Amino acid sequence: MENKTKLYLLTGFLGSGKTTFLTKVLEELSGNKVAVIMNEFGKVGIDGTIIQKEGMELVEINRGSIFCSCLQLSFVSALIEMVNRDMEYVFVESSGLADPSNIGEFLEAVEAVKGDVYDYSGAICIVDGVNFLEQVEDIETVERQLKFCHLVVVSKVDLIDDKKLEKVKSKIREINDKADIVESINGKMDYNFLEKNLMEDDWVGSEDTTNTPENKPKTLTLTYDGELTKEKLTQFLDIIKKDSYRIKGFFKLEDGWNQVDVVNRTIDYKLTDNKEPNSELVIISKIGPQIIKPIFNAWEEIVGEEMKLR
Repeated sequence: MENKTKLYLLTGFLGSGKTTFLTKVLEELSGNKVAVIMNEFGKVGIDGTIIQKEGMELVEINRGSIFCSCLQLSFVSALIEMVNRDMEYVFVESSGLADPSNIGEFLEAVEAVKGDVYDYSGAICIVDGVNFLEQVEDIETVERQLKFCHLVVVSKVDLIDDKKLEKVKSKIREINDKADIVESINGKMDYNFLEKNLMEDDWVGSEDTTNTPENKPKTLTLTYDGELTKEKLTQFLDIIKKDSYRIKGFFKLEDGWNQVDVVNRTIDYKLTDNKEPNSELVIISKIGPQIIKPIFNAWEEIVGEEMKLR
């Protein structure tokens, strides 16, 4: 029998470090034929530009969750396309708001078309060590992602103390007492899971997803063709971040192009050689379309120049 393509699903709430983790895994697998299917809620894929590598196939599926009926066909088509390209590994990075409990349906759909071509090797859930304990209380998706995973990676462990780490691990164990838990700093960890059989006793099964077209969060894209100071952009982000699950993108600031990443209260800037024509931020709203007015008001007050929001 010919070798099957190893398929990993990567889950984790917004800002937990999925793209960082994926970047490091791709370095680990350089020399192999690896594909990434990347799913984001925004109309624009931001992370694809960050992980693009030589010899790697990348498909981006935007505007919703791949586990929702609204994108089912796109996801199955992408999985089939990767088999046609003879990939050794396929990593699916799902949106931070994705509930992956119905992954089995998609694998069945691929099998119906192509036969038994994928070796589903498990779901890896990245847990944000800093923000997890708050998130798991407020957001059902965080719990669903954990329940349906086979390996848990606690990220940002360098930013929390041992006591908090123990609390995080014990909460994880309440939700999923079977999956291994490993720790990671900046995406660095032991990658021996690539040799292990995470599916040895697949206790997870499949359920209906909570992702539906009706409960899809409101995602907005802000574009601006000028240059801002970091101080002004930070003032603007400070006002709107409380109503946002996540804000990320690329922005031209006084020191050059920056990759901007906002998770909870933390705003991160990282210089990048990105050369987009315009600055662009994707904003995932906690409060639906009601966020539009505060965005315009804050921008007007701090920047006072024209931007586009769509």
